[in-house]
Amino acid sequence: MINERYPIGEFEFQPYSESLKHQWLADIQFLPEEIEQVLLNLDEAQLHTPYRNGGWTIHEVVHHLADSHMNAYCRFKLGLTEDCPTIKPYDENAWTALNDVKTLPVNISVTLLHALHTRWHFAIKDLAQGQWERTIYHPGSKKEMSLWYLLGMYAWHGKHHTAHIRLLREKNNW
Repeated sequence: MINERYPIGEFEFQPYSESLKHQWLADIQFLPEEIEQVLLNLDEAQLHTPYRNGGWTIHEVVHHLADSHMNAYCRFKLGLTEDCPTIKPYDENAWTALNDVKTLPVNISVTLLHALHTRWHFAIKDLAQGQWERTIYHPGSKKEMSLWYLLGMYAWHGKHHTAHIRLLREKNNW
């Protein structure tokens, strides 16, 4: 039985490898297209359906991806330009409750994801292996995280939420 909360499983860190780097970079590069595909032909009622009981709606998930990945992009840039900067955590549920998420159509965030992921991918695609070892400090987790860890986590994050939408579509025969 598929876990509706973690349909692709929870994120598991993996050590650096060139093949994994190329896979994770492709995940970052192509997430906007994957989101567009999984949203294809959904109507407003479907977009406002939660992907699981107690979960966000598809509409909220798409806006959350844009919010989360904007923060990710900034975390990478800080990690590349400062020595182990402390990043600013945010309350993702509070952000999802804000007016922009509630009222703007999802295509606004899909458009944002296209531009953001193009910039993000371009900023990190040619990093040397040693640059992936640079770190940021996450005060919420109380730990340092390497850029390599962040790459894997955000590659997983996009696939995780895409799977939520895909699973809901399959469950409802949309």
